[in-house]
Amino acid sequence: MGKTTVSESKRQRTRSSEKEEDVSPFLNRDRVLRGVGIALILLSVFMFIGFISYFFTWKQDQDKVLEFSWKLLFSRDIVVDNQLGRLGALMSHFFFYDLLGVCSFLVAYLFFALGVNLAFKEWIFKLGKISLHAIFITLLFSTIFAFIFHNSAFPAGGGLGKMLFEWLSTLLGFLGLGILLGVLLLLYLSFSISWDWKAGMKSLMQKEHHEDDPEWDKLGETESFDIEIPKESIIPEEKERPTPHFEANDYEVLVKEETSPIIFEEEATIIEEELELTPMVNVKKDKQASLFQEDVEMDIEKVKEEVVVKEIEHKGLNTSYDPTLDLSGYIFPTLEILEEHGDGEITINKDELEKHKNQIIETLSNYNIQISKIKATVGPTVTLYEIVPAPGIRISKIKNLEDDIALSLAALGIRIIAPIPGKGTIGIEVPNVKKSIVSMKSLLASEKFVNTDMDLPVAMGKTISNENFIMDLAKMPHLLMAGATGQGKSVGLNAILVSLLYKKHPAELKFVLVDPKKVELTLYKLIENHFLAKLPNEEEAIITDTKKVIHTLNALCIEMDQRYDLLKQAQVRHIKEYNAKFVARQLNPHNGHKFLPYIVLVVDEFADLMMTAGKEVETPIARLAQLARAIGIHLVIATQRPSVNIITGTIKANFPGRIAFKVTSKIDSRTILDAGGADQLIGRGDMLLSINGDIIRLQCPFVDTPEVEKICEHIEHQPSYGEAFLLPEFIDPTDENNVASEMLGDKDELFDDAARIIVQHQQGSTSLIQRRLKLGYNRAGRLMDQLEVAGIVGPNLGSKAREVYISTEAELERILQGIE
Repeated sequence: MGKTTVSESKRQRTRSSEKEEDVSPFLNRDRVLRGVGIALILLSVFMFIGFISYFFTWKQDQDKVLEFSWKLLFSRDIVVDNQLGRLGALMSHFFFYDLLGVCSFLVAYLFFALGVNLAFKEWIFKLGKISLHAIFITLLFSTIFAFIFHNSAFPAGGGLGKMLFEWLSTLLGFLGLGILLGVLLLLYLSFSISWDWKAGMKSLMQKEHHEDDPEWDKLGETESFDIEIPKESIIPEEKERPTPHFEANDYEVLVKEETSPIIFEEEATIIEEELELTPMVNVKKDKQASLFQEDVEMDIEKVKEEVVVKEIEHKGLNTSYDPTLDLSGYIFPTLEILEEHGDGEITINKDELEKHKNQIIETLSNYNIQISKIKATVGPTVTLYEIVPAPGIRISKIKNLEDDIALSLAALGIRIIAPIPGKGTIGIEVPNVKKSIVSMKSLLASEKFVNTDMDLPVAMGKTISNENFIMDLAKMPHLLMAGATGQGKSVGLNAILVSLLYKKHPAELKFVLVDPKKVELTLYKLIENHFLAKLPNEEEAIITDTKKVIHTLNALCIEMDQRYDLLKQAQVRHIKEYNAKFVARQLNPHNGHKFLPYIVLVVDEFADLMMTAGKEVETPIARLAQLARAIGIHLVIATQRPSVNIITGTIKANFPGRIAFKVTSKIDSRTILDAGGADQLIGRGDMLLSINGDIIRLQCPFVDTPEVEKICEHIEHQPSYGEAFLLPEFIDPTDENNVASEMLGDKDELFDDAARIIVQHQQGSTSLIQRRLKLGYNRAGRLMDQLEVAGIVGPNLGSKAREVYISTEAELERILQGIE
């Protein structure tokens, strides 16, 4: 309008410069906060990656972190497996092992939330509420993790959880602590979950109430409303939104139809559950009412569908078949039955380790063999010394010094592994002075066994590195065990059987037990009606007679052939696929289909069977080993004498899984393992396990006879099937009685006519039957053989006619009636 004077322009420039001076520091502060936020986000990502990597590398890195501590950051020669290097390993160990365990992820999450808030200059995350939750979750869940994994070496609860667990467990006891943690967890969940069903019911009741209101109908006569929202109704973002109170005019807004809601900038953070409070423009009543009616009709239809589905499920038409339903009340054996042998911890004697290390280095140096590095791994019974020879040293030179090293250490059972498979080192196994007992209870209670998804898990013991070794018998698929008397073979068999009894339901597994010694497996007689299988018409389920062993093995071959026929009809290749189809009700039981349990054949003292039966046992064993894997029949064979005439090449070729306890000679070791080493074992459960050529040294878990007896007594008192699982009947072709019954069971339809002709003519001639009945020679000869079996005619006399034993037709009729 008017011209600006010079003094006014000066004043404007002065105010502008003052504003710039005020704004500049603010902009700098924003930059600093944004930079700090980005740095915190990057730090949280770094922590997340380090923590996740710690789950897979903590075992390899823990010794190095404990040994070097913060010096690890400056030791370039030390290599760690954590994906973020030495810093990541040290940081993850500090947070997991010393502080919070798995709850350390909450620290990274808090850093991430704070960083996002600072970087975007908005309180996207409510740090106050998150921090309170994080503190309570850390205290509660670190104690829960320490409580659950108190037997595990992994620091799930961290130092905090371990401290709280030890204090509370001594204060309240183990059971009391479990109850307290369960109550706290339920209370936390109940307070943290928001239930909004009351608000929904209230809203629905309001709608139903106003549909009957005449004022509601009057609102439909009005064509449309234009609503003007006053500025005073806008609620600032910083203040908490008050709960609105509906008046009559408020419903006027809710009934109108409109094209789009008006959302104010200050109300952008309001949650979607409050959309009914949003001001609406140009709303028509009839469309709103029709939409509400459609929603109600859709809800009614949905409820009807749910009712129909529940009725179908109640009738069992849409449910999977449960093979355990017949024994739904079966309770698995508890760990309280087993005893805790030993303390379960390995005692590390540093003086002993240092002494053996120096003696190994000295012995090798006497033969001009220099080594660049030596490392010791302490196991339950054996310590493994890994050495890295200097460049240019031949491995065979160290291998030949096995006896010299044993002499210098004054120890029995030195074994040299040159080289260790998968590593660039040479292993020297030295027995410990103080050996630890591996308890079966500790293995069955381990997370690795409890959470395994193996079909037939077997807890075989602990490795040299003190790791629990669980193998799947279904994938082996057969196991051959050998060892001298008193070296742990029977305990190994019990460990296999107990592992399977703790993991499988009677409907899923059956045992065929063969015990020529008659005393090793008799304890399992108590579980005959639950887990054992036997031949029809046999009194004893545990087989001790050699003749019955042959019949049982051949019956298993018949079972195998029948199962393969079922798999062929179902068009599957494996028992797991077949059972999955049957459980899903895709196979009709009326067509012969049934749920197939796994069958494990356990043979003790196989040498005795081979000496008494020979080929009659070897042939069905070899056939089962070749073919039975896919249909769920697995073999476990044990023997004391692993000589070549006992474990033949045919048997060895079909048993990729082999266990060798201590044997007397290298020849026996090579017979069972195709490698030496079993003669160097120290006994008492020390064993070598060979799986497809890879040899692992294990300490077998100890389970005592009273423990096995208690397990069997527990199972005996559970609901049972009433009888043992019956195998198919096997007819011995060498048994005359079986041949006779088989021939008469398949009696020719002209048998009675032929018998009457022979008795009438008193002439046992095959040609007579041919002429009178107009038959061929083969059928007439078979009829004559059946008449001989029935005792009507005598044996063949060459060119002469057979003697007829029956003289009258009345006597013949009595015999014919008896045969029918």
